[in-house]
Amino acid sequence: MVLIKLLYWADRTALIKRGLPITGDKMVSMPHGPVLSGILDLINMGVGEEEDHPWFEYISEPERYEVCSKKTEPETDECSRWELLLLDEIDDRLGHLNKWALRALSHELPEWEDPHGSSVPIDPAEILRAEGRSSREIERIAEDAEELRFFHRLRAVKV
Repeated sequence: MVLIKLLYWADRTALIKRGLPITGDKMVSMPHGPVLSGILDLINMGVGEEEDHPWFEYISEPERYEVCSKKTEPETDECSRWELLLLDEIDDRLGHLNKWALRALSHELPEWEDPHGSSVPIDPAEILRAEGRSSREIERIAEDAEELRFFHRLRAVKV
């Protein structure tokens, strides 16, 4: 739970500060607070059909929902310097907290709603609105994000 909470905080902070999250994963409210849906699936279910997923180059298969790093010095070329500094900042600020403290803290976030045993999607616009962003800024950020998704889909197409 610690890893998924820290990654959520990093994505949330990146969204607020630059208009784009780091992972681009879908944010959802769950009983233990907001999480990144796809990453939570990788942590909970392991390889499964995602056998060649890059996640498993760096993170172990889950054992009773616990994972650990496979590499002591992982490559960081996919992350910008800003993203690496943000990840360090989140770790410095929250990394010392245990899973229950992180859970409690995440329940205080304005975008979290109790899904009553299920999950509820979190619209990134809710986070930005709660941070005082204007409708115009939120619209621009959404357009930028859609453009980025378009280029990622193009890159994924095999010719």
